[in-house]
Amino acid sequence: MGNDYWRVRVLGETTSTQDELKHELVSNGDCVVAEYQSNGRGRLDRSFESDAGVALLFSFYIQPPVTHSRSLESQGWIPLIAGMSVAATLNELTSATDYSTKWPNDVISESGKIAGVLCEKYGSGIIVGIGINVTTLPEELPVPTASSLYITHGIEIDRNELLPQLLRTFHALFELWINGTDLTPRYRALAATIGREVRVALPGGKSLEGKAIGVGAHGELVLESGDLVSVGDVVHLRSAL
Repeated sequence: MGNDYWRVRVLGETTSTQDELKHELVSNGDCVVAEYQSNGRGRLDRSFESDAGVALLFSFYIQPPVTHSRSLESQGWIPLIAGMSVAATLNELTSATDYSTKWPNDVISESGKIAGVLCEKYGSGIIVGIGINVTTLPEELPVPTASSLYITHGIEIDRNELLPQLLRTFHALFELWINGTDLTPRYRALAATIGREVRVALPGGKSLEGKAIGVGAHGELVLESGDLVSVGDVVHLRSAL
């Protein structure tokens, strides 16, 4: 791993890596990886399905410090940092720029959704769950809008290489954020949502439409209308100009 921050445990099968961390006394940097999840979950209580051995499925626990520069509210940036870490790592490993983030934390390519992120408050910290379709074939995809690294690039990336590099990238960005660095420019460079017309499905059945122009201090999506969205499901309506 290159440092002593992470402690990684690998399982053959579990209900979900999120639940696995909740069953033990976790501490900062604990990480659980599974070959297969029987009850994997995504954002907004959606299921996350994957055949065994074709995806990188893992969760880790962090305890962001609450300081004068980093309030509890600003922890809304953690999902964005997780998505940035996945996109940046995939671009580096493939020597490409094919991977970007869809607010708040999905990772996409032109062929579809590659990865999803789920962040949950737990105790005094946050459990971050990530699922990445690595060698998934078209017939193995759970929905038509999904894709994989193999489908996008036609190459097989070693999950044993992908995991440590991704964790190192997340830790580096997380430390910058803790120390007060503004990560907005880095996020914008990887963000497919910024500059697009979007529809946001809000809790309760309402929705908003407009141009996404940025992210706020707490990780909210900023629309050209002035609306700030902290929770919602985004649909890209058309390409950025």
